[in-house]
Amino acid sequence: QVQLVESGGGSVQPGGSLRLSCAASLSSFSSYAAGWYRQVPGKQRELVAAVSSGGSTNYADSVKGRFTISRDNAKNTVILQMNSLKPEDTAVYYCNANRQVWELKYDYWGQGTQVTVSS
Repeated sequence: QVQLVESGGGSVQPGGSLRLSCAASLSSFSSYAAGWYRQVPGKQRELVAAVSSGGSTNYADSVKGRFTISRDNAKNTVILQMNSLKPEDTAVYYCNANRQVWELKYDYWGQGTQVTVSS
């Protein structure tokens, strides 16, 4: 059974930092794209940052320059380093791994981890 397990969420003051980690029990993890999404109550889940199987990254405009996504294929992990956190970054953060093989799509999600930025 495929599992994505997030860790590292919590509460922090504005300007602080958190590091989210996602451990994936996926064979051929290196062939998956991976990303972090976030969701607040009443709003759609939004992409925060993503990293392709080849290592290319992209970020939501709201987090550029503050967040960094990285992956360690040897450990099947995806990391989101979040710096200069703002109250508007408060959300549940979800890890995602996905790939497409011909017409077959594989899409997996973690259970989510709460991030709260407040003074």
